[in-house]
Amino acid sequence: MKILIAEDDATMRLMFSATLKKLGHTVTSVEDGQKAWEAWKQEEYSLLISDWMMPDIDGLQLCKMIRAEPSLQYTYIILLTSMDGKGSYLEGMDAGADDFITKPFDEEQLAARLRVAERILALHQKLHTQATHDRLTGVWNRAAIIWTTC
Repeated sequence: MKILIAEDDATMRLMFSATLKKLGHTVTSVEDGQKAWEAWKQEEYSLLISDWMMPDIDGLQLCKMIRAEPSLQYTYIILLTSMDGKGSYLEGMDAGADDFITKPFDEEQLAARLRVAERILALHQKLHTQATHDRLTGVWNRAAIIWTTC
């Protein structure tokens, strides 16, 4: 997968990047939400791993901004947090996060969450293709393309 990491702590950013590359993923890492937003607008990423608490644009704001943008490709979002509690979890879900990882992260847990992300992204792509392409006629349904990107 093509993964974007937004993490203001340089050590955590390097650890995530090295682990994800070791697991076979292509990784771009940035140090804040603003740079993540700019990178996300420039390229399509399958997955975003974002720190919850960052200066300027935090992880919650970044989630909301991404979810507000029409895009043909769904970006799976994992928030990194040291916070716990049901309220924090619900706040992140309401912002558009798909999953959470607590700091410090466990490599096996990260690998498992990435497998879940891959399954969900594959299902999303399959549903998008089925909704937008008639296999019998080979015709693309433009109305369905517009509807599925909203």
